[in-house]
Amino acid sequence: MFFFLVVALAVVVAAVTLAVVGGGEGTGPLPEAAPERLHDPLPPQRPVDRADIDSLRFPLAARGYRMSDVDDVLNRLGAELAERDARIADLESALAGAQAGPRISMDKPDEEDHR
Repeated sequence: MFFFLVVALAVVVAAVTLAVVGGGEGTGPLPEAAPERLHDPLPPQRPVDRADIDSLRFPLAARGYRMSDVDDVLNRLGAELAERDARIADLESALAGAQAGPRISMDKPDEEDHR
C-alpha cells in the first residue's frame, strides 16, 4: 500500500511539472503575460480635479507600481499645479493693483475742493 502511494505521488508531481513547464498539450511553454498598463483616467481635455485623483489606481508590477506610469502622472500633476500657481499669482497681483488704484485716487484731494 505504501509503495502504491509513493508511485501515485510521483506520477502526480511529474504530471504537474510537465504541465507547468509546457510538456503538456499546446505549442510550448506558457505564453508571456502582457504587462498591465495604466489606462490614463486623467482627462486630457480639462484640468485634473480632486475626484480624478481619488479615482486614480495604478496597476501593480512585480515589485510594486510601474515607475513610468507613476512618473507620467506626477509630471502631469506638477505641470498643472505650476500653471495654477502662476495663474493665482497673476490674479493676486491684478487684484492688488486694482485695490491700490482706487485708494491712490481717493487719497489725493481734488483742486476744486480747496478753492
